[in-house]
Amino acid sequence: MSPKRRTGISRRSLLKTAAAVSTFGPLFQATQGELSAQARQNGPNRNSSPSDLKVTDIRGVTIASNYDYPIIRIDTNQGVYGLGEVFCNDMVSQALLLKPFVVGKNPLEIDAILGGIRMYTSQGSSTGGYTGSGGYSAIDIALHDVAGKVYGVPAWRLLGDKLRDRVLVYCDTTGISDPKIYGERMRRRQRDGGFKFFKMDLYTTMVADKKDAVDSRGVATDLGLKYMCEIIQGVRDGIGWEPPLAADHFGRLTVKDAIRYARAFEPYHLAWAEDFIPSTDWRGFREITHSTTTPTLTGENLFGLEEGYKFLIDNDAVNYLHPDVTCSGGMIECKRIADYAAANNMQCAVHMANSPLGQLASAHFAATIRNFMVLEYHAVDIPWWQDLVTGVKKPIIEHDGYQSVPDTPGLGVELNEAVVKEHLVTTGYPVPDGYFAPTTMYDKAMIGGHVHSQYPHLDAEGNPVNDLDEHTGPVQTGRGQR
Repeated sequence: MSPKRRTGISRRSLLKTAAAVSTFGPLFQATQGELSAQARQNGPNRNSSPSDLKVTDIRGVTIASNYDYPIIRIDTNQGVYGLGEVFCNDMVSQALLLKPFVVGKNPLEIDAILGGIRMYTSQGSSTGGYTGSGGYSAIDIALHDVAGKVYGVPAWRLLGDKLRDRVLVYCDTTGISDPKIYGERMRRRQRDGGFKFFKMDLYTTMVADKKDAVDSRGVATDLGLKYMCEIIQGVRDGIGWEPPLAADHFGRLTVKDAIRYARAFEPYHLAWAEDFIPSTDWRGFREITHSTTTPTLTGENLFGLEEGYKFLIDNDAVNYLHPDVTCSGGMIECKRIADYAAANNMQCAVHMANSPLGQLASAHFAATIRNFMVLEYHAVDIPWWQDLVTGVKKPIIEHDGYQSVPDTPGLGVELNEAVVKEHLVTTGYPVPDGYFAPTTMYDKAMIGGHVHSQYPHLDAEGNPVNDLDEHTGPVQTGRGQR
């Protein structure tokens, strides 16, 4: 049965929106700013002939960091190229598998190209089907980079109006089982990095060494939840109660488990509890959300408005959404998701655990949506992270916990070849080693329908034939081939 769309604003929705504004209002207001004049100063690329532009190749490179960063480059016949990125820790081959369906197309016809490859995209980052959604997303990002460069406008302009010059960032921090040490670590991020919004990893395994803390399924007992709450308290002691604090990575829980966890966390006023259960289980999330005052959030591994997010939104299943431009369908699709959520009184935090390329693409998207909350930054402990790119204002993550949105053409960022080469993944991937090496092994389609060429096979009646109709298979006249 298809879910019913909400046509009005419920009391719960009003309370949800009011609570978010009251909690994060000063931070959200700080993201609003005067539009920069730089975007209006950049003219179109006079060396490009848009109507004759064609994609000639797609190549990839993977950077080894706290996560793998799979990056693609779409080349054209006029020297203009675009960069895109697959979801962190996925394989660049997700995008390369789509190469035969993109090469030869005009990269400015973004909707048409994406429409042609959507059928080959599975739900989630790399969970089966033809290719994971990261490949589709990377191609979307790279196409926006090309189009922005050709027309001399920043990628955000291709999505809509720029609603803010800077976006609020939240600092993700890996877990430490000692509450005091965890709190001190978060305090250093607050003091030295200027962060104003935080997220903590809160694995159930962090208390598993304590007697009677977890059951046979690895789920926290009531005693275990007490220990987990002590860790949250340690972080609160470090950063105080004013900064928003979210939590993630609780382990494999059932809906009933998640409700127990969420209720235990209520005294600590979390900004949200993330991904209690798989994102596709909107019914389970709805039960959790309506059973606690701890806000819920999910979505980083979902693809597409209709395929993934609409069920969460229409059924008021979570408090907040968490799209990722490298997984959820790229910039256009994330804009569709956010706009639909905004029309239904739901806000979006933006997930991001990729390279500066993905971080900048996320900022372009975040700048255009009305219901933006905060953008993730997951590389605070990687000292060379921002050295991977050039052409963008640095520090990329500013010392007051915000990130500026570029106004230069395309994504406004280029790779620093020398630094990227220092951190290449060179084994275990089905692409040539090296920096954007040729990918001829992906020139012919390995996914989709039948092979469109002549080869010996049998027709529907078992007769040997050697030709293939473009749409239906062997062309026949009577019992023989044409």
